[in-house]
Amino acid sequence: MGSRKMYIFGMLVVPVFMAFFFLDLLSPGLPNRVPTAVVDLDHSTMSRTVTRSLEALQVLDLSERCESYDQALERVRQGKIFGFFVIPADFEKNALSGNEPTLEYYSNMTYFVPGTLAFKGFKTVAVATSGGVVQQTLVSLGATPGQVAALVQPLSLDVYGLNNPWMSYSIYLCPSFTMATFVLMIMLMTVFSITIEIKEGTSPQWLATSHGSILVAVASKLLPQTVIFAAVGIFIQWLFFGLSHFPLNGSLGWMIVATLLTVVASQGVGLFVSSVVPNPRLAFSLTALFGILSFSFTGFSFPVESMYGWLGIFSYLAPIRYWFLIYINEALNGVGLYYSRYYFVALIVLPLVACTLLRRLRSACLKPVYVP
Repeated sequence: MGSRKMYIFGMLVVPVFMAFFFLDLLSPGLPNRVPTAVVDLDHSTMSRTVTRSLEALQVLDLSERCESYDQALERVRQGKIFGFFVIPADFEKNALSGNEPTLEYYSNMTYFVPGTLAFKGFKTVAVATSGGVVQQTLVSLGATPGQVAALVQPLSLDVYGLNNPWMSYSIYLCPSFTMATFVLMIMLMTVFSITIEIKEGTSPQWLATSHGSILVAVASKLLPQTVIFAAVGIFIQWLFFGLSHFPLNGSLGWMIVATLLTVVASQGVGLFVSSVVPNPRLAFSLTALFGILSFSFTGFSFPVESMYGWLGIFSYLAPIRYWFLIYINEALNGVGLYYSRYYFVALIVLPLVACTLLRRLRSACLKPVYVP
C-alpha cells in the first residue's frame, strides 16, 4: 500500500474531499433564488402586483423581464433562467370583468431541483392571485371579509415536516451522495488491489506467500484497507453528526456499526466482481458502472418501488442502499434497531456471498492471464 500513491488517493483523499465538497455545496440546506423571468404582456396595476409577489418569494430570483414568450424560452434554452411566468394581455381587464384570464408558467424540469422550486413558486403566486381576484370580485358584490375568507380558503392547513422540519436538502442528500462516493471508492480500490496481482503476474507469488490459501491471501490484503476505510467512515459520520449537527434521533453506535458493515460489504462486492471477471479493465468498468448507477437506482431521489422491476432489483445488490435505509430509520426517524434488522443482515450476507467465489479467484491467480 505504501508503494503506490493510488492507495492514498483512493482511500483517503477522495472520500474525505468529497465529504467536505458535498457538505459545502449543500450547506444552505435548501437552494434559494432560482433564476427566473416574467413575461408581462399586460403592464397593468394588477400585473405589477403579481410581479412584486414573484419578487417577494425567497425561492425565486426574478432576474429578467422578457417581452415575449419566445424570448423567455430562448433564455431557458441558454441556461440563463430555469422558468418563466406569463401574464397575458388584458389580464386586469378580463379578471375584473369575470372573463377568467389564464396565467401560464413554465419550468425547466431538466434540472430537477431548480425546476421544481420554480414550479412551486409560480404555482404559489398563481393560486394566491386567483384567490385575490375572487376576493376582490366578491367584495365588489357586497360580501363581507369574513364571508369571503370562508369561501376562498374554507380550510386552514398546518404543515409539519417530520424529522427534517427545516426542509434541508443537505440533511437528506449530503449523507447519501457522500457515502455513495465512499462505497464506490471502496469497491474500486478492492478491485484494483486484487486484479493488479493478476495483471502484473505476481498472483502466484501472492498465493505462495499465503501458503496456497486464497482466503488468507485475500484477508491479509484487504484487512489493512478495512481498518483505514473504517477510520475514514467513522470520520465522515463525525462530520455529519458532530460538525454539521445533522439530526440523530437514534443511536450513534448503530450508525457506526452500519458504516463498518458497509465497508466490509463494499469490499465484498469488489471481491465478487474480481472473482467473476479477473481482468483489471473489465472489472474496473463493471464496478464503476455499478457504483455510478447506484446513485440512481438505490432510491435517493426516486422510490425503488416505482422503478421497473428489472431495474429495481439492482438496488438490492448495492451496499449503499442498506446504509441509506438504516440512516433514514436510525438517524432521521429514530425508530430503533428492530426496523432495520434486515438491512444489517443484508450487509453481512453480501461479503459471505463473495466468499463463495474464492475458488474461482484462486484458479485465476494460479494461472494469471491478462488481456489488455
